[in-house]
Formats: sequence, structure tokens, C-alpha cells
Amino acid sequence: MATNIYDKLRAGVVTSSAAETQTLAGELAAALPADIVLALHGNLGVGKTTFVQGLARGFGLTEPITSPTFTIFTLHRGKGPSARTLIHLDAYRLEHANQLDDLMLEDFLTPPYCLAVEWPENVAAWLPPQTLHFELGIMPDERHTLRLR
Repeated sequence: MATNIYDKLRAGVVTSSAAETQTLAGELAAALPADIVLALHGNLGVGKTTFVQGLARGFGLTEPITSPTFTIFTLHRGKGPSARTLIHLDAYRLEHANQLDDLMLEDFLTPPYCLAVEWPENVAAWLPPQTLHFELGIMPDERHTLRLR
């Protein structure tokens, strides 16, 4: 019996390169329902933005994806009839969830969308209950880990 991407991620995955992490995220992108929020937990440098780059590729987005640390969030709109909007939020500089109201982020959550949140701990009260939470980490040998909670 084939393991689906959710089972694979719940068990935990180890990747040896950015390309492997991006491929895994692209596989997840193909399986995600419309209108989903992903919370990406992990320390600085564990591959959160790399993961979002893979999601973007999986959604068919071709523009460069960089960390929105200073802009807080970036909006990437796909083209075509089955296009998806990817909103990439870096909550590192936010001190509480109420600051999201000032960003008017909900105005950009037009279906079908995927909101990927780096540093979700800073806006935990704002995240919907159906948010998918991922733990990202680095092993002593520099390989990266990814697990769906």
C-alpha cells in the first residue's frame, strides 16, 4: 500500500539538500486542499523559506520566493483557471496576533489560497483550528528534518 504524503510527513522525513526539501513540499502542494494555513515551526536556518519555495513550485508559481522578513508578507498569485494564491507570512517581527489586523492580511485570502506562516508562535491566537503545523529542524550532520504534527 502506498503511503500518502500526509502519512509520510507525520512519520517525519529527513532531507539531505534544499532540492529534496523543495521536492517534498511540491508533493505536499499537490495534495493540499484549497484555503489552507500552514504553520512552519523551527529555528532560524532550518529551511522554512526553502519549504515555501517548494510549495510555490508545486502550485506552478515560477517567480522567485524569498523570505519576507522585512516586508512581513508577500503575495504570489498563480495564473490560469486552476491557479492558487500563495501568501508567505514571516511573523518573526510581530509581537502579537492583533498586529495582523493592521496588515489587512485577510483581504488577500481569496480562494483558493495557501497561507504559509513562518514563526507562527508569534501569531498563534490568529491561526485557524484547521492549521497544519510542521516542525522543521537540523540534525548534527546538517540534514534537515520535517514532521507534520
